[in-house]
Amino acid sequence: MTYRCFDVETLGPVAHVRLSRPDELNTMVREFWSELPELVTGLSDSGSVRAVVISSTGKHFCAGMDLSVFGGMTAEGEPGRVRASVRSSNKVLQWTFTALEKARMPVIAAVQGGVIGGAVDLVTACDVRYAAADAFFVVQEINIGMTADVGTLQRLGTVVNEGFAREMAYTGRRVSAQRAFEVGLVQQVFPDHDAVVAGALETAREIASKSPLAVWGTKVAMNYARDHSVDDSLEQIATWQSGMFQQPDMVEAMTARVEKREPVFPDLLPEPKGL
Repeated sequence: MTYRCFDVETLGPVAHVRLSRPDELNTMVREFWSELPELVTGLSDSGSVRAVVISSTGKHFCAGMDLSVFGGMTAEGEPGRVRASVRSSNKVLQWTFTALEKARMPVIAAVQGGVIGGAVDLVTACDVRYAAADAFFVVQEINIGMTADVGTLQRLGTVVNEGFAREMAYTGRRVSAQRAFEVGLVQQVFPDHDAVVAGALETAREIASKSPLAVWGTKVAMNYARDHSVDDSLEQIATWQSGMFQQPDMVEAMTARVEKREPVFPDLLPEPKGL
């Protein structure tokens, strides 16, 4: 499928998604908000993709929301219905990044240059973040007189400590790649754009070599634990394991280790598309 904002390449069990509008700084135009969840959900539903890398092209990873999108959200009519429509539009935008969290496989962000505004929403919804040395992060919404509303304020404080998240959100300051690494916003800093993409793809291939069922279960459990108490999370994983834990993948992993070979695991089944 052809997209306006993305190029998608599948490399065996790894998918590489690139933001592909470098001359426009990869701003998030209207198509972006439907294309990203569509392609990520499609990759997840296929069952054959076990890890995804999201990278970009050009000087900056992404300069955030394109201003043209704001104009398209204006409606006319009775005030209550208009505000309800605005809320619904916001929920659609939020799903664009929540789809990354809900995907059955881990998503790795590999960023360079500016990660601005909505791009922070994007990367904080990913499982792992790598950065080139020239990367910087800005919660830009505060600098244009608005409250960020599609995920940054809800996720950033679960990635870095709350005080630092508030400092970023209240001041709109640039945070360098090195500082982002120091506070845990990114897991590794690479010398340049090519190196960060290569590093992300290497990690994706390593993840893809594991049992996809075990990886999916791990992602679900960690996301759940982030949002719930320890007791609730232990209940969740006990229930998950009672149905999802099966011995063949563990036997294969242990046998492959004894035989000094790479294990071979079956793909997940495709997600059902209806009865």
